[in-house]
Amino acid sequence: MKPMSKGRYILRVAETAADLSAAQRLRWLCFLSQSGAAAGGASGAGEEAGLDADDHDARCTHILIEEQASGVLVACFRMLTLTGGADIGQSYSARYYNLAGLRGYDGRMAEIGRFCLHPEWHDPDILRLAWGGLARHVDDAGVGMLFGCSSFHGTAIEGYEDAFAMLRERHLAPKRWLPRVKAPQVFRFARALRARKPDPKRAMAAMPPLLRSYLLMGGWVSDHAVVDPEMNTLHVFTGLEIAAIPPVRAHLLRAVAS
Repeated sequence: MKPMSKGRYILRVAETAADLSAAQRLRWLCFLSQSGAAAGGASGAGEEAGLDADDHDARCTHILIEEQASGVLVACFRMLTLTGGADIGQSYSARYYNLAGLRGYDGRMAEIGRFCLHPEWHDPDILRLAWGGLARHVDDAGVGMLFGCSSFHGTAIEGYEDAFAMLRERHLAPKRWLPRVKAPQVFRFARALRARKPDPKRAMAAMPPLLRSYLLMGGWVSDHAVVDPEMNTLHVFTGLEIAAIPPVRAHLLRAVAS
């Protein structure tokens, strides 16, 4: 993928060990340093190292978004492109979800993981550029579905009830793709909150930015959230079929990518 820019920012593929270390430091800052997660948990790197690194990194393409003037890394994520659903077991998500339903998916897929925004940077152009980069990869690689784990901060359900109730009411995966339970600790929100009517404003305010974007484009989620104490998150499996993206939104994404 060639570098692309929007406003003050540039998106590019990590090319060196130093680039990867910068992404792992930002991931540590976002997921571990402020979370109270145990040192050396799922990342395999202790707090003193200041890195969130795992064995999945070597399989992925890592995307960096930097402020052009200063070179500060403001966002990053990693991508794993699969030839089809038969390869779904190679994904990071498959460690936490039973994805047997997706094995029959006939088309290229891309897993998006470890997406994080620097906590001191809130410019919406950063997320727009990230989606522009994804749009370019989708077109270049012929990807038919994006998927990954969308994380809520912390492992407590309190404060997220409306968000999960809205996911249950409006955004559950089609039955043929629905992930089943695999992780030892889960919150079955579709069952637990079936009688709750969500408050839309509170629900959307509690949604992680990336998940909010997925949902606005027609994305769907698992019927349960995985409780991940090592990363101090609750996460839901999230899928987005490219053909389901509304034409107007698809046009806007490709405009950023062009």
